[in-house]
Amino acid sequence: MSMTSNLRQLGVAVRVLLVFTVVLGVVYPLFMTGAAQALFHGNANGSIVTVNGKPVASDLIGQEYKGAQWFQTRPSAVNYNGEGSGASQYGPNNPELVKLIDQRRQEVAKFNGVAPAQVPPDAVTASGSGLDPGISPAYAAIQVARVARERGLSVDRVKQLVKDNTHGRVLGFLGEPYVNVVTLNAALA
Repeated sequence: MSMTSNLRQLGVAVRVLLVFTVVLGVVYPLFMTGAAQALFHGNANGSIVTVNGKPVASDLIGQEYKGAQWFQTRPSAVNYNGEGSGASQYGPNNPELVKLIDQRRQEVAKFNGVAPAQVPPDAVTASGSGLDPGISPAYAAIQVARVARERGLSVDRVKQLVKDNTHGRVLGFLGEPYVNVVTLNAALA
């Protein structure tokens, strides 16, 4: 190969590199950002929940709520720390997990004034991320009377708030219905 041929190939390679850098490094990201803002504005900006005009949370990340006046989320294996998202890694037959679930079942039942048999599985088991903001409608239902009593609201009013924050299956058949505790507690605030 001659030096001219090598320089020509180098020139082509540099031009291709520049074109791909501009297209994939500038044009495509700007297009995707614009599309996300136009089509999914709330999600693209973090799904921020506001209370009295102030941002307080994202409806995508669960939080710990202390006090009987709030709906409680699932247990978190990472103490709601987004930097360390993950599960406990205990298998279903692990004696420590079985003991922990039984302990949580007793605590949840006592806290909500229900029988331990009424406590649904998501009330005593952490989600895979440890940051899930959703609970089952059954878990929300056992908390309604406590929250209504603590807040001085009617049970019907609290049930309506739960209903307003309940999401159905995606596309009508994917996943399970869930109640977003972050948006529900924001509505209570």
